[in-house]
Amino acid sequence: MSDQQPIDVFAADDLGDGEVKTIPAKVTGWSDAITVFRDGDDFYALDDTCPHEKASLGEGWLENGEIECPLHQSRFSLKTGAVTCLPATRNARTHRVEVVDGRVWLTPGQSPSDAA
Repeated sequence: MSDQQPIDVFAADDLGDGEVKTIPAKVTGWSDAITVFRDGDDFYALDDTCPHEKASLGEGWLENGEIECPLHQSRFSLKTGAVTCLPATRNARTHRVEVVDGRVWLTPGQSPSDAA
């Protein structure tokens, strides 16, 4: 569990279905930029840098609950960060993201499954 506090990053309506928004590390205080993904009504957050190679997952392709890296086409589950397609062998880091009163709140370093 992280000692980081939730950060209000943007209005939920600012991100349409299938869109992403990358939050710089200097804003989150995390070691990497964090990309927030909207898939339908659900929001997910992963470290922006692909764990396989230095590429931005925020520049990848979002489809069927997965993000595909633009560099080598590895895919990761938005929900768990798990690798779903090689060549990546390490999972992507997930972060807790919640929508409260129409605002997206990100908790860097806290797993989505951790209690608030």
